[in-house]
Amino acid sequence: MLQAAMMAPAVSDGSNCPADVLIVEDDPIIAIDFEDRLLGFGVKSVRTVGSVAQALAAIAARAPEFALLDVGLSRENSFAVAERLAALKIPFVFVTGYGADARIPPEFAGQPRLQKPCSSDALEAALQLRAAD
Repeated sequence: MLQAAMMAPAVSDGSNCPADVLIVEDDPIIAIDFEDRLLGFGVKSVRTVGSVAQALAAIAARAPEFALLDVGLSRENSFAVAERLAALKIPFVFVTGYGADARIPPEFAGQPRLQKPCSSDALEAALQLRAAD
């Protein structure tokens, strides 16, 4: 019972923005940029991690309402995180600097993607997609 309560996502205030976003990004400059823009859109809580292990631990501690996943992390990819988010029915967007060349597993082929660097409009549109789900 306690574990289920810990897994519950933060509750949104009713705006189109999620209350809690998890950023999985190994480049600190890019992570800070995403965080600043998300907070500017009205997101209440932004957590940033740089590895799959950190991301899975963050999700276990408190499930986010939405996540941005850098496809290629230092020595790993974020697909294990995507699998966990999908199992929990938490919307997410892949973020990649490789564009169409990014190798995405077939089960995630239809998942939204943002091309790095992405505009604030594209990032905000990704959040709006989440709100429409």
